[in-house]
Amino acid sequence: MGGRYTAVFYAPDGVNATAIGASLFAAVDEVDRQMSSWNPASELCRLNAAPLDCWIDVPAQLAEVLETGVRIGLQSKDSFDIGMGDLVEQWGFGPSSGASSAPSPLPAAGSYRPASATLEIDRARCKVRKRASIAIDLSGIAKGYGVDRLAHCMDGWGIASYLVGIDGEMRARGRKPDGQAWAVAIEAPAYGVREVSGVMELQDAAIATSGDYRRWVEFDGQRHAHTMNPATQKPLSNQLAAVTVLAATCMLADAWATALLVLGERDGLALARQRGMDALFVLRQGEQLQEILVIGGKLCDPG
Repeated sequence: MGGRYTAVFYAPDGVNATAIGASLFAAVDEVDRQMSSWNPASELCRLNAAPLDCWIDVPAQLAEVLETGVRIGLQSKDSFDIGMGDLVEQWGFGPSSGASSAPSPLPAAGSYRPASATLEIDRARCKVRKRASIAIDLSGIAKGYGVDRLAHCMDGWGIASYLVGIDGEMRARGRKPDGQAWAVAIEAPAYGVREVSGVMELQDAAIATSGDYRRWVEFDGQRHAHTMNPATQKPLSNQLAAVTVLAATCMLADAWATALLVLGERDGLALARQRGMDALFVLRQGEQLQEILVIGGKLCDPG
């Protein structure tokens, strides 16, 4: 999926670290082979190329991620939509070589149907049916799911103290042997550089961040973020620079970070509070950044 995975763990003496490493690679490789938009032989690309109105067999993992993506789409008023593949490609963020200018003409805002209205998913039978043309893109959820598979692998080895991640999406279990929680750096939303703005302690939780500063294109002097807003059929445009979400699984944290980012500083914050979420919103106000912290749905002092 174009990222690097990591695993730091404490294991009893005698555990075969080489075997653990091989199983970690197998876990993320399986997710990549099923859910990558960049691999034309992936199960996802096969599904995208399948005919309409036919039930297509898919692996159980892919069915799980598709169902979760559609559910979060419904819960977020379709601000999170796994059906943005064509738009992602048109703006130069897909598998092709990139765009040299903004797409023209732009899709009409009312012309698209969200994945929640397009896909039928039979999770029990691992089958999917497309009711209308759709290009599924799982970039906003598959990495988080990959982290969860790394965690599942660690659990399978009986390891009770670990921190696993793909890029900036992380999941922790337990504490370090000295009793300290796992410390995860929160990246500052700065364009083109890597800076740390703070540290979050994790224990038996997952964390993911979505922002406007990691990938973008610039046309005619205007910067466009890689995250698409389904409502406008354009890259998102609001005051939010980044949203970080803590959740029980990294798949949920990953998808909800994207959904809240797209919803923006008002509606995203309101939904996070309504759902009792743990989230950090970072707003751009000119050259300044403002942090808004929500814990259990309540506003808290970010300091």
